[in-house]
Amino acid sequence: MIKLNIPIAPVPASRPRVTKTGHAYDTKQYSKFKKDVKYWLSFNYKDELIEHKPIMIDYTFYRNIQSSISKKEHDRRKNNEVLPIVKPDLDNYVKAMQDCLTGFVIGDDNMVVDSHARKRYSEEPHIEVEITELGD
Repeated sequence: MIKLNIPIAPVPASRPRVTKTGHAYDTKQYSKFKKDVKYWLSFNYKDELIEHKPIMIDYTFYRNIQSSISKKEHDRRKNNEVLPIVKPDLDNYVKAMQDCLTGFVIGDDNMVVDSHARKRYSEEPHIEVEITELGD
C-alpha cells in the first residue's frame, strides 16, 4: 500500500480551453496545481512506478473552510458536522489527481479498477491518497 499526504490544496480538473486556431490549453490554476503536485511527487515519492496491475485508489480531498462564516459554523465544518456539498464536483478532483499520479506513481489511469473518494473541510487544505495493488 502506498500512502501519500500531499500538502497542496485540491484543485478540480478543468475543461481545456480552446483558442480560435484550435489550440487547447488548461486554466492557469489547474496548470499550476498539476505542476506543484508533480514537483512534490518527484521529491517525496521514491518507489517504483506501478505498472500493469489493477489498483484501488482511496482519495480524501480537504478543502479550505470559507472565511466568510461565523465561528460556530467554522467549528461545525472543522469537526465534519457539515460536509462540503458545494462546487467543485468530487469527480473533477479525482480526475485532476489521476492526471498528476500518472507517470509518477501509476503507469496509466486505466489501471484503476476501484476507487473511493470524499471531500471534507480543513483549516489546512491537503490531499490524502492511498493506493493498493489488487494483484495481477
